[in-house]
Amino acid sequence: MENAGADHLEDQLRSAFPPGMIARVKVLSYGDDPEVDPGQTVARAFFEWPGRLEGTQADPQTVHAFCVANAAALDRLLAELPSFIGWVEFRPDNPPGAVTPEGLSYRIVRHRKQAAAPGEAPPELTPVMARLGPADLATLDSLITAGIANSRAEALRWAVGHIRDHPAYAQLQQRVHEVDERKPQF
Repeated sequence: MENAGADHLEDQLRSAFPPGMIARVKVLSYGDDPEVDPGQTVARAFFEWPGRLEGTQADPQTVHAFCVANAAALDRLLAELPSFIGWVEFRPDNPPGAVTPEGLSYRIVRHRKQAAAPGEAPPELTPVMARLGPADLATLDSLITAGIANSRAEALRWAVGHIRDHPAYAQLQQRVHEVDERKPQF
């Protein structure tokens, strides 16, 4: 992302909250962080909080208090985010030398509706979390780069759909059905 766009995003994040609330902002693009998909730009905003300068460690209540106190600003910010921003994560700015525990954050996410295939109703989707290694991530990113998918989640859905289309999958399903029928016999 160009520096001017990053500066504008940082200014937008800072101006959405009371002066001094946002301590620093990191604007991330693909390659900066494993959670950032190709073509996506995201931001991490680190907020000031009571107790930080006294050396207290942030906890889930710290994040909750920030969200409650700034709910209107968070809603307004989400509505006004530029379209190229995938999500903005808010983390407590910990004292110097302290590490913020994983998951100690609040993320606002721009939801984009996926177009359904012609003549198809959009399927009901269930969120699934997967931990993938570098080779698997590279495979998903190749599908995105080739234009087959727009995101890693969509690339995984595409791959699973292609497994279902394979003739061996029908045979596997038949075997599973046979096992299910025999289970009550035991």
